[in-house]
Amino acid sequence: MQCGWPLLGPLQWLSYVSKQVKVTVGRDGEFRGWLLTVDPVSASLVLVTFREEGRASVQVVMGHAVGEVEVLQEADEETAVRLGASFPPQRCDLDPEELRRRRRRVQSWLEKNWVPVCEDGEDLRVAGVLTVTPPYGPENCFSSNQIILDRIQTLIQSSHQELQSGCET
Repeated sequence: MQCGWPLLGPLQWLSYVSKQVKVTVGRDGEFRGWLLTVDPVSASLVLVTFREEGRASVQVVMGHAVGEVEVLQEADEETAVRLGASFPPQRCDLDPEELRRRRRRVQSWLEKNWVPVCEDGEDLRVAGVLTVTPPYGPENCFSSNQIILDRIQTLIQSSHQELQSGCET
């Protein structure tokens, strides 16, 4: 059982992921479900509950409201597979040549804006702390540093707007 949930931090939150938990909120509130993920900024929990007909429901419990989190059960193999399939990654149906063009455009735009970027297979790595995956849009940026993530996403978004308006210099 754990008190002070928002104060624990991402490394400790990970130990609860993929486990069935009971989340206490306020005096009388309680949520139960499989912990899918925790938002690293707000400490909010995403709980999945599987229904009999193969469907799943999702609840978000805001981090500031969490009183205690108690692990009820470890996930068995079937549950782990179902959790992983709850939100499958989006597929990119672009041809390889178009992906290369997009990667070059984003890399060039970041370099033009004095951002250290290098290729890492199909991904772009920014300053060793952020990854941009295909198809290289703002939503394809991943980093544990929220400030860098926000700035690079904004920069990539501005490159898309500039390219679409035909104003690239």
